[in-house]
Amino acid sequence: MGKVIAIANQKGGVGKTTTAINLAASLAVLEKKVLIIDADPQANTTSGLNFSPDNDQKRTLYEVLIGRIDIRDTLIQTEIADLQMIPSHINLVGAEIELLDNPHRESVLRNALAPIRNDYDFIVIDCSPSLGLITVNALAASDSIVIPVQPEFFALEGLGKLLQTIRLVQGGINPGLTIEGFLVTMFDGRTKVHSQVVSQLKEHFGDMVFKTIIQRNIRLSEAPSHGKPIILYDVVSNGTTNYLNFAREILENNRLQ
Repeated sequence: MGKVIAIANQKGGVGKTTTAINLAASLAVLEKKVLIIDADPQANTTSGLNFSPDNDQKRTLYEVLIGRIDIRDTLIQTEIADLQMIPSHINLVGAEIELLDNPHRESVLRNALAPIRNDYDFIVIDCSPSLGLITVNALAASDSIVIPVQPEFFALEGLGKLLQTIRLVQGGINPGLTIEGFLVTMFDGRTKVHSQVVSQLKEHFGDMVFKTIIQRNIRLSEAPSHGKPIILYDVVSNGTTNYLNFAREILENNRLQ
């Protein structure tokens, strides 16, 4: 059965979507069969993989969650052979309201994924920068969560609500949910405060902080505007090296390398 990993942090601008896209792409390049799910109404993962959210508004995650279509009908093949995607659309905002009367509203995504989990080695979910019902669905459907953290002093303070939400999910709808780890993103070694925050993060969470650090990299920030993961945009960039190393660390942690 494929492992489902949510990429989540309610704080925006921490490299969440960048991590989702490039982790999924790197795992696929390393010959794992991967599905990436865009669970954010902003649909940045969708556009970041060269697909317009408006191309087919009737075959997105929104339609799956409200029970309009089967999840298999939303699958899109990306430029990377072993990487498929389920796109998002701004319509996904409406799912929060439409699911309220569903007695199993927190488990809709988990139930929808069940028939296709065995088709993939990994399913990566890019969560919205909020802790609403769609994000709860993503956590309920996941085996583990990767938390991207930008090395700023306010970053540690902002983790409290997310960790509380994770505990609530663990205590109820998904007791098996674990924290895969904390990933430091946008790191600049020339900045003293970045090194200090990384040290604080390791003091708080120890081995739960990934060894891989994603360095600040201009090519990494350019790639989404070209609809490509960094490995297709600039194979020799530091961003490519960082995310391939991160993917290998995920595989090593899950003994799948």
